[in-house]
Amino acid sequence: MRIRFAAPAVLAAAALVGLATSPSQAAAHQSGVHIGLVQFDSPGKDTRSNTSLNGEWVNIHNNSKSAVQLKGYKLKDNTGYTYTFGSYKIGAGKTVKVRTGKGKNVSGTVYWNRGSYVWNNTGDKARLYTSKGALRDSCSWKTAKSGQKNCH
Repeated sequence: MRIRFAAPAVLAAAALVGLATSPSQAAAHQSGVHIGLVQFDSPGKDTRSNTSLNGEWVNIHNNSKSAVQLKGYKLKDNTGYTYTFGSYKIGAGKTVKVRTGKGKNVSGTVYWNRGSYVWNNTGDKARLYTSKGALRDSCSWKTAKSGQKNCH
């Protein structure tokens, strides 16, 4: 008899634990322009080739309901390396990828045009500043096997 009454109690407790750890409890997605996913460790061996350099990138996401002009916005690391956006309008709900290496800017991707890596694999911090110099967002990380950090 005791087992029959205990089973529903165990099931109810398990359901409550499931609710407490459900995805709905996760942090809310940031609003406005912010740092999204960062690929701080280029996949494969660090060869300093342009392909390898472009394997390192930062996504800047616009989670607002209107487009935002990024001209003058700055992306910086702990060392002080700085990427300054030229005229680039990021649409509502859109993402622009800032790649470390060289390339031609196109919709959705811009290039830092560097010949060396920016983001430290052992830990670093990406900072996004507005055109007026105000800190808009930041994201830091330590080493990760994936070489990525989701900053949303």
